[in-house]
Amino acid sequence: MPTLKERAAAVMPPMALHNLPFGIDHAQGSYLYTDDGRKLLDFGSGIAVCNLGHNYPTVIEAAKAQLDKMAHCCHNLFHYEVETALAERLAGLMGGGYKVYFSNSGAEAVEGAVKLAKYATERPAVIAFKGSFHGRTLLCTSLTASNSAYRKHYEGLVPSIYFAEYPKLFGTPYQMEDGKCPKEYFTQFDELFKRLVDPYSVAAIVMEPVQGEGGYVAPPSEWVRYVREICDKYGIMLVFDEVQTGFGRTGHMFAWQAYGVKPDIMACAKGIANGLPLSAVVGRAEVMDKWTAGAHGGTFGANPVSCAAALATIDALENGAVQNGARMGEYFIGGLKKLQSKYPAIGDVRGLGLMLGMELVYPDGSPNRELTARITALALERDLFLLSCGCDKNVVRFIAPLTVSKDEIDRALAVLDEAFSEAAAD
Repeated sequence: MPTLKERAAAVMPPMALHNLPFGIDHAQGSYLYTDDGRKLLDFGSGIAVCNLGHNYPTVIEAAKAQLDKMAHCCHNLFHYEVETALAERLAGLMGGGYKVYFSNSGAEAVEGAVKLAKYATERPAVIAFKGSFHGRTLLCTSLTASNSAYRKHYEGLVPSIYFAEYPKLFGTPYQMEDGKCPKEYFTQFDELFKRLVDPYSVAAIVMEPVQGEGGYVAPPSEWVRYVREICDKYGIMLVFDEVQTGFGRTGHMFAWQAYGVKPDIMACAKGIANGLPLSAVVGRAEVMDKWTAGAHGGTFGANPVSCAAALATIDALENGAVQNGARMGEYFIGGLKKLQSKYPAIGDVRGLGLMLGMELVYPDGSPNRELTARITALALERDLFLLSCGCDKNVVRFIAPLTVSKDEIDRALAVLDEAFSEAAAD
């Protein structure tokens, strides 16, 4: 009988296939259970989707109850309670003065956010950042600058997108004084506006408040505040892509709270419904009100089952999961830094909350992609599932569920210690 991987290869294109020899049969809490009988500690969380862990009981109960009541009726045609209640909840999390439009995926939300900025300002240009990842639609691919593989064969892309430098301070080519963010990350906007695009032609600056695929890079707070000032000065919409950072991942409900910088428009998805497909564009009310009928839409957005799951997810996040994630993040990064002091190949440990990255380098400081692949493979042999990221694929990222325990983190740290020790002996 063919394996699950063999069956998938016969009916799915190569880009849809992974290189692991097993499939997943079921999942619960912090664990994945494979079809060949293994139990894996999952520090990938479905790429920051299952922030409460897999099959969180109250979320599953809410989804089942809503499924019995109504699975779909189309939010472009009707209002219904769970959609409105969730929009009210999200607007409340922003502190009021915001409105919400729902869609299905992170890319849809980012696309919607940029469309809204263009529509509201009637301006053509957008500024994004090197190292970014915003999704795989044509517009989101055009905004993405972390790997040329994401853009290959899709040129020409959406025009009038300009890229600025994101302040990744580890390995920065610029001079740092007293550990402060180099001035070039600030003055670059003056150069951009002088040489390439008039600031009053810019509709939006689109940024991840912590870069995800680009390497789990958290910028300095003073730089984020400066970007806010630039937007205010020129009437530019500040758009935060909180697809990966939202819903407790960074130790706050949203990453903007870590900087004290509120966006004009926010895209969120992934952890919003703890496994069910849902996303949202959240924007200042006066901006959203410029989006008139027909300017945007979608059939499956605000699916009632997903909205019910999202309401239950937010309940659980507010009732202790975000706080636990913040505490466990501090504990975890402390353990990772102890490993860093033991293994010179760990060049940097960074992140917010439970969005943590460990950058691996050669003795000369250059990216060590090979060791990164080796460490994740050795961890998997020991039943710890990890993902890598970074523009050079040399960052091990840790996306543990916010419900993770100290014992589970200790186990992961022990596995990493073993993996680095074995890799050093190779």
